[in-house]
Amino acid sequence: MAGSARMFSEHWYRVANQRVALRPGVRTRRQRFRGETWRVLYDPFAHNFYRVRPAAYAFIARLTPERTVEEVWDECLKEFPGEAPGQGEVIQLLAQLYLSNLLQLDLPPDARQFFERYRKRKQKEKASYLSYIMFARFPLFDPDDLLNRVSPYIRKIFSLPGFILWLGLVLGAIKVAIDHAGTLADQSQGVLAPGNLFMLYISLVFIKALHEFGHAFACKRYGGEVHVMGIMLMIFTPIPYVDATASWAFRQRRRRILVACSGMIVELFVAAIATFIWANTGEGNLNALCYNLMFIASVSTLLFNANPLLRYDGYYILSDMLDIPNLSQRSQQQLRHWAQRHILGRRSSTSPAQTRGEAATLGIYGILSGLYRLVVFSGIILFVSKRFLLAGIVMAAICVISWVLVPIMKYIHYLLTDSSLERNRFRAIAVSAVLAISFGLLVGVVPFPSSFVSPAVLLSARQTEVPARTTGLIEELKVASGTPVLPGDSLVRLDDPEWKYRWQDEVALLRHTQALRRRALNEGGTDVSVIDEHLLLMDRRLARLQDEYDQLDVRAPDEGVWVAGALDDLKGMYAQRGAVLGYVINPDEFIAVAVIAQDEARWLFDESGIRRGRLRLYGSAGEPLELGDWTMIPAEQRHLPSPALGWQGGGEVAVSAGEGNGVTALRSFFEVRAKVETTGKDVAMLHGRTGRIRFRIAPEPLWRQVYRRVRQILSDD
Repeated sequence: MAGSARMFSEHWYRVANQRVALRPGVRTRRQRFRGETWRVLYDPFAHNFYRVRPAAYAFIARLTPERTVEEVWDECLKEFPGEAPGQGEVIQLLAQLYLSNLLQLDLPPDARQFFERYRKRKQKEKASYLSYIMFARFPLFDPDDLLNRVSPYIRKIFSLPGFILWLGLVLGAIKVAIDHAGTLADQSQGVLAPGNLFMLYISLVFIKALHEFGHAFACKRYGGEVHVMGIMLMIFTPIPYVDATASWAFRQRRRRILVACSGMIVELFVAAIATFIWANTGEGNLNALCYNLMFIASVSTLLFNANPLLRYDGYYILSDMLDIPNLSQRSQQQLRHWAQRHILGRRSSTSPAQTRGEAATLGIYGILSGLYRLVVFSGIILFVSKRFLLAGIVMAAICVISWVLVPIMKYIHYLLTDSSLERNRFRAIAVSAVLAISFGLLVGVVPFPSSFVSPAVLLSARQTEVPARTTGLIEELKVASGTPVLPGDSLVRLDDPEWKYRWQDEVALLRHTQALRRRALNEGGTDVSVIDEHLLLMDRRLARLQDEYDQLDVRAPDEGVWVAGALDDLKGMYAQRGAVLGYVINPDEFIAVAVIAQDEARWLFDESGIRRGRLRLYGSAGEPLELGDWTMIPAEQRHLPSPALGWQGGGEVAVSAGEGNGVTALRSFFEVRAKVETTGKDVAMLHGRTGRIRFRIAPEPLWRQVYRRVRQILSDD
């Protein structure tokens, strides 16, 4: 521990003669990490925790109101000179204990102001984090009494029979999900539909409440106390949270890990039950609720709770499994140490790690977690900006200030004023200037591969619509989709239940009229020509009915491949006259029709132009299709090539709500058509599918690419 701070400090005089001690109510518990016995300081009244190394605790345990800080430090230095904390670390340690309300002291104004300045500085650092804005917490009540009342039942749940029951349900649910994988994938397309958002939020609140109670139950099961439960605004969305930090003081690592896992265990249990209900119910609110529960449990668990790169459940599990307490904080300290020692030349800087392996682990975790947080928060800001422009701008401004401007100002102040750089300040400034200039050149001058993405639909170069020639029920798909057909081949059989009744009425009327004609011929006195005219009219009606019957048999108009999509799932449904039942397509040539926004249209007219493109279809993103020659329609368009590209068809292009066809775009666009190589593909599964084309364009500096993306977001809103 002596290596983690300087041995001497210019601020030592402020605390050297002070008499401080731990508060009387502070408890201590031992924990083992990598062969070392750490101590957890715990204040049960304020519910504060602070974990320290053995050497630091040896110093803290000697503090009494009868001895000065300097006397205790001198004693530690004599007893274990190689491990005793330095003066700088003692100051930091006392300040952090004071901030955690674990220290009993009576300081004069000068020293109190010193600690107060430290407290305010830490508060400002915390306020600069974006997570405190997007994840604000509001405590509501103390659930400890409730947990005490249900603790007898909790012990039965957290037991071997409970684990066997949980494992059986989860494994069974996984089997059911695999069996219904196609249906799950299809239903996922409507998760973010406007009509499902309320159900999605209800599911989120319900399952997160159970998640948090899972943490609380596990913590109470092993002797911890849970005194805070409330609401957290996760990206301005209220969801429950619970404070189960009492588990940090558990001596046994497996119990700390179990408490961290318990929320996800409860989520998977609920998701398993929801899976069985979903698989055995038809469309309706119950089915939709169960699907949303399954979706929330899987997505939130993978992206957030189980992910160790964010400070959620997975982080604490990984920290305990690696035996590295304060993993996030120490990883940042390790990165700062590498920067100070190898870039700024500060040889006095020492690593917070005890071994090279631990240093590598801390460094790798610090880099990966930083990058992942950047990606996640950037994605959150873009998501919010798409729906709430003003909120997105405010969040982006806060990010720029807290992630860019404030760190730069602090770093400049550190370079110019910090006494630890007194001997090599010129080198530190020079290296920093070179890195800043290099970064500026990298971002502002050096060209990087660039591209833009546009929605597209894949169509056969020659296609013939096959409409219903009359209204009827879809009775039978006589030819499977994807089958080659010839002109006149029967494709679909429709049924008109009323036709046979009309036919029977006409036949009966015809027979009656024929009988009247025979009687008129036998008896005479009646003008037979009038009856003959009626018979001729009835023959025409019967011929028309026969033609309607023949039209119920839908036949191929041309040679090609029959593509019927999901028509087989629509058996028993009415098809209106003129409704397109499918297509007969030419399987030898396909084209991708891309809808290019005006912001990207300049590349269509630029000399460098589009260099190449690649189409990824939704549902087959892992099998990209290369584009061949393309042509541009040299005029702005408003009519989409397919309704599937518009909002009403599940696409991403805004369409006019007043137009019932769903193909009139709100903004004009340019259309690009490109040949697509489909050799070896199932052509019946290609026609009409949508996806996105990534067009490669001339390389350009990163700042121009970012500027273009920001402009596009603002223009979209």
